[in-house]
Amino acid sequence: MGEQLGVHPEAPRTWVKQAEIDGGVRPDTTTSDAEPIAQLERENREPRRANTILTQASALFAAEIDRPQR
Repeated sequence: MGEQLGVHPEAPRTWVKQAEIDGGVRPDTTTSDAEPIAQLERENREPRRANTILTQASALFAAEIDRPQR
């Protein structure tokens, strides 16, 4: 059927599955819940990235402080 519609053969199956989820027939994340979840994940990604950079920078500075002076 997907080929007749000009889409990937698995696309209609995915559409039916999502429609069942949105209709409450099948358990999973609904379409209306997916976007706020994705937005929160994007918002959390930036502080985690910044934390990683700061952790690496503090380790670098600590190594410089511990290094013997010439």
